[in-house]
Amino acid sequence: MAYRTTSKLLNLYSSQIRKFSDKIKEPKFMGIQNQFTNSLKFINKDSYESIPIYRVLDNDNNVLNPDAKLDNDTLLKMYKNMMKISIMDKVLYESQRQGRISFYMTNYGEEALQTGSAAALNIDDVIYAQYREAGVLMWRGYEYSEFLNQCYGNFDDLAKGKQMPIHYGSKKLNFVTISSPLTTQMPQAVGAAYALKRAKKDACTVCYFGEGAASEGDFHAAFNFAATLDCPIIFICRNNGYAISTPSTEQLRGDGIAARGPAYGINTVRVDGNDILAMHHATKNARKYCISHGKPVLIEAMSYRVGHHSTSDDSTAYRSKDEIDLWLKQSPIIKLRRYIESLDIWNDNDELEYEKITKKNFMKDFSNAENKLKPNWKELFTDVYHNMPNHIKKQMDSMDNHLKEYKEHYPLNEFKST
Repeated sequence: MAYRTTSKLLNLYSSQIRKFSDKIKEPKFMGIQNQFTNSLKFINKDSYESIPIYRVLDNDNNVLNPDAKLDNDTLLKMYKNMMKISIMDKVLYESQRQGRISFYMTNYGEEALQTGSAAALNIDDVIYAQYREAGVLMWRGYEYSEFLNQCYGNFDDLAKGKQMPIHYGSKKLNFVTISSPLTTQMPQAVGAAYALKRAKKDACTVCYFGEGAASEGDFHAAFNFAATLDCPIIFICRNNGYAISTPSTEQLRGDGIAARGPAYGINTVRVDGNDILAMHHATKNARKYCISHGKPVLIEAMSYRVGHHSTSDDSTAYRSKDEIDLWLKQSPIIKLRRYIESLDIWNDNDELEYEKITKKNFMKDFSNAENKLKPNWKELFTDVYHNMPNHIKKQMDSMDNHLKEYKEHYPLNEFKST
């Protein structure tokens, strides 16, 4: 029986071959647009030119692309935002060194990357940040007091003291709370973008991550989902040269992170992250494309982390002081200041006056935040479940009884009462 069946199939194939032998068309392989070649050649990063870096502002303060120009009010607001970040970084970094807060991460060298991209977005766009995007949140209206309350974990901290310092979040400002585990925000951001698309919202999600995060599995899952589901999301890779103590030259091969975008079918641009005009223009156009086409965009923002990775790091152990000094001279704050001074809209007196007022306001909020009480100790047991289950309630009651009996051994005066 099997023999007769096979014989019939062979006869059928033979008749089909005879019938179409004069007009054979090869089927297309799925998923690629291919051509055949008889030359065997391995393809690598040397087979094509590196993706160029988009720049608008040159070293002589010339705007190379007129379409990227911004009005004076916006430029001044951007510069002031960058100054505010720098002032906050300096005080809070030193505060950690004095033992006043437990942890901090500065934004030195990446102020333009943050501010330029943030200024090109709409408040309805949902931000998924990593941990070096304080400037994005500041641009959206997050106050000094809110930054400080979070870093001190006092009773006015929106996270109720349950997060490490610099793990900011604001529902009001569509800024999803930062999570410590590396890269977890990326697939989450894609899911949010897909939800925005399904709801037909005139908005996109924006996901910030470092080049170090691109070595995690979640990076690849996020890129593939974003591309195959056509999600309106802007991926902004903050390529600052180092993933903690590992330079990017040791962490990855190939043409940086940007080369991975086209490989996944994602529109990609590489931008000078120290050029605030370039960052703004690229992000503005990426947002327009994302929303109008419902598809993802990757921006690789080339920058340099001038400061240490965090207060737990000493970067001089793995890079030279000369290297840091070289990049300090290319600081994005210095770059923008030279430009606005060339437009005669900023001068030394403006600088001194704004710095003086901003420091005064910051130190006032700093003092207030430092002197506020910690959240009530019962917050240890809340917010895990919508309705507190019995076993958690028993633990809380047990703690309550313990503190009543041994209250002289605990600094209860430092915690807010119920």
